[in-house]
Amino acid sequence: MDTKPVYTIIGIGIGPFNLGLAALLQPVEEISALFFDQTDMFNWHAGLMLQNTTLQDPFMGTDLVTMADPTSKYSFLNFLKHTGRLYRFFIRHDFYMLRREYNAYCQWVAAQLSSCRFSHKVTAVTYQEGLYAVTVLNKLTGETAVYHAEKLVLGTGTQPYLPPFVDKTTTPGVMHSSEYLAHKESILREGELTIVGSGQSAAEIFYDLLPEARNGFRLNWFTRSDRFFPMEHSKLTLEISSHNYVDYFYDLAPQQRAKILRTQATLSKGINYSLIDQIYDLLYEMTVGGERVNVLLRSNCELNTIVPAAGGGYALHFTQVQQQQDFTHQAGPLLLATGYRYHQPACLNGIAGRISRHADGSYNASRNYAIDINHSEIFIQNAETQTHGFTAPDLSLGAYRNSWIINTISGREVYTLEEEVAYQHFGSAVVPAPAAAMSY
Repeated sequence: MDTKPVYTIIGIGIGPFNLGLAALLQPVEEISALFFDQTDMFNWHAGLMLQNTTLQDPFMGTDLVTMADPTSKYSFLNFLKHTGRLYRFFIRHDFYMLRREYNAYCQWVAAQLSSCRFSHKVTAVTYQEGLYAVTVLNKLTGETAVYHAEKLVLGTGTQPYLPPFVDKTTTPGVMHSSEYLAHKESILREGELTIVGSGQSAAEIFYDLLPEARNGFRLNWFTRSDRFFPMEHSKLTLEISSHNYVDYFYDLAPQQRAKILRTQATLSKGINYSLIDQIYDLLYEMTVGGERVNVLLRSNCELNTIVPAAGGGYALHFTQVQQQQDFTHQAGPLLLATGYRYHQPACLNGIAGRISRHADGSYNASRNYAIDINHSEIFIQNAETQTHGFTAPDLSLGAYRNSWIINTISGREVYTLEEEVAYQHFGSAVVPAPAAAMSY
């Protein structure tokens, strides 16, 4: 077993957040960093890489680096320039990146960073004599090596979530939305699909298949919510995604934070207004002249169980929430757009004693995104919702969170954290009068 030199920080997982961190660390000479991911290359939600879908935030926010350093050579605009698409993007007159182009952009950044090692699986982490020992399997060579670091940053991301009553051994044909493209051809051959879910992924898949209803394809969409609701993106509401609101939210009592999170679904889990309109407009166009299409949309429907049907397919047992009436829907191919949840990777079991947790087992993240008992050694990406709010998984927060992590590790302000970005004030403290020279 080979032993490697000591790094300032080792990152576990290379999703968008840790990739952005690696890019922002590249010019910081006093910090040595290494990032590992078990996949063969960067690929973001490959099962939902639909042809025309876009990210839900403008490119400045979803860009890996711009909100921290607009001059970085790893910006999305620089990617467009180097790939000969800058003028075309400008003429397109749309601030929202195509999801496929975002993936290509991230792959372009990853290819330039020697600190990013794909096909490397972290199998164990221990703490020895003031350092974190990270055991890594090189999947290409089969060799194992141990790397040492003063600090860690966890960016393993979330995993597809299926309800507890779904048993893949008895219902092997049930798909998660993350698997959609891999199964699309077989779905089309079956001639039908039932979708359960209320968010953007469910809507994108529904819209992708909707034109097939002209040819007799049967498409069903059930959601537990009381409507097919849009994500709220009004401008003053968007200030709740600012770090000024994160400061306010972080200082609230845990029970108050939990109560607030239950009210904020429309801020992060809805559907784009434009996509809802596109779905409606296409349905309208398809039914001109009294044409009927095999499309069913039903809200207020809570899925309780899935039972294999004797003749094939599944019997879905629902409750109409407002009427409190049970009913059954017979489904062929079934896709659950039930989101993603964080699961701590098993490799961290060796340092469980160094991680600070709440009574419910969730990470007790400090304001600087550290979850270790010393509040300065193990940093988390996208698993701090309970302490920092609903923006934890939001791509637009990535550059800001990474700036904070880098500044904490270096002990200096490498990247400027703007103090006041929201016009509104969230707490009860007395607000000072603005200086005469202040302008907005």
